[in-house]
Amino acid sequence: MTVTKLNRKDVAKSLSVFISGAIGIGIIVLLMIVINEKSNTGAYIRGNVRELLIIFFASAVLTAILYCYFLFENKAVFKRVSKMLEIFILLYLSLLFAFIIGKYVNAAARPLSFLALMGAMLFKTRDSIFLNTIFAFIMLVIDRFTNITCIDMNEAYASLLCTFCTGIVAIFVLRNVKTRIGSVLVALALLIPVEGINFLLHIPDKGWNATDVLNLLMYGALDSLLSIMLFMVLLPVFEFVFAELTAFRLRELTSDDAKLIKKLKTNAPGTYNHSAVVAQIVEACAREIGEDSELARAAAYYHDVGKLKKPEMFAENQTDYNFHAEFTPELSVDIIRSHARDGAKLIKKSRLPDFFADVAVQHHGTLPIKYFYAKALKMSDGELNIDNYSYSGPTPATKIAAMIMIADASEAATRSLSDRSPANVESLVRTLIEERLDLGQFDDCNITMRELSIIKSTIVNQLTGVYHSRVSYPKLTISKKK
Repeated sequence: MTVTKLNRKDVAKSLSVFISGAIGIGIIVLLMIVINEKSNTGAYIRGNVRELLIIFFASAVLTAILYCYFLFENKAVFKRVSKMLEIFILLYLSLLFAFIIGKYVNAAARPLSFLALMGAMLFKTRDSIFLNTIFAFIMLVIDRFTNITCIDMNEAYASLLCTFCTGIVAIFVLRNVKTRIGSVLVALALLIPVEGINFLLHIPDKGWNATDVLNLLMYGALDSLLSIMLFMVLLPVFEFVFAELTAFRLRELTSDDAKLIKKLKTNAPGTYNHSAVVAQIVEACAREIGEDSELARAAAYYHDVGKLKKPEMFAENQTDYNFHAEFTPELSVDIIRSHARDGAKLIKKSRLPDFFADVAVQHHGTLPIKYFYAKALKMSDGELNIDNYSYSGPTPATKIAAMIMIADASEAATRSLSDRSPANVESLVRTLIEERLDLGQFDDCNITMRELSIIKSTIVNQLTGVYHSRVSYPKLTISKKK
């Protein structure tokens, strides 16, 4: 696990954001009071000073607890101001949505799962669970110490339990959903805890009146439906504004309709097919070592897009004629290694994630381009500087980039094998990994020997599945029956 270290600037920046965030919660509460009381706002504030102080103090304490959680569990959040802003924007929106729906519709219809749904897509699982818990307690404090939500204590406790329980369900169910339309079905899963808690905490007080039961069912369903609708509308906004790579966004970027993927299929079909196989391999590797498999798969699809500049110069896109037969080794090397930089530039120009650009420029590291180096040696009288025949780097900075480096070379090399038995493929992949280890290609990505061993086994299994041996068909001509 990569350890994130904070400097003084990071600490000062994070503290200022969280202090401002706590003040923002207080402002949201005051805004609710203004909307609810209108011309009586001043009188309300003067008559409820103690309750308002409790709310502001509790909000400050809960914000401090949230800060401490990230300080000890996920310091990486403090490295990005945008990530911290997301936290408080989600809290503010959740509070406002709950207030508006509670005031103008019904307290039982408040979209209490909205924050958990958004958190499940934008944060790690543990982070989203903790953030949802903080929101649940802030809602309880507001419900308990103000009359702006117009609910009794039973309803306040029902709200607390609904927020917490439906949030947990939303986070774990949504984690397995891969499409936006599939997330609509999550509303059905949310109905179970919502309706159950509402019945337990509301019905005994109100009796078993049929109208009350129907209203409770309707408002509980509206809670789940509104949560999902707000989630589906606002998630793309957060993806765009904060450059978030959610599972939905990653799937869209690797669909056949994505601009660069479509160009690869049309202009460089060999490169596209190679990238698709590498993506399949890397996705499996990432899953095995606990990395983000969706992100790895998407990055693999884009790792060779630089070949779009001159697709005919790369072997997988050539037919019978090799253009490099006419070129000097030096010119060939310049063309071949330029695809890494060209890919990064094309990705940035297309406003795709910077992570994809990083992988594109890192997936060959500083490896020598051996074919043309050997060709140059044959044409030379003396020794040559191998750096002039190598990729410019940098070396992989992440485990995903390292996996793509290995899978990229393994897939290309396996296609050239005449005997693709598991033993031969295993020997090939092991040699490729050892060569990259010897050349220091994994020094900057914090990958372990155990992980490399798992990656090797996974790549071998994947490649032997893709390039499995086939039965030789007999040369037999069947004539049409008369």
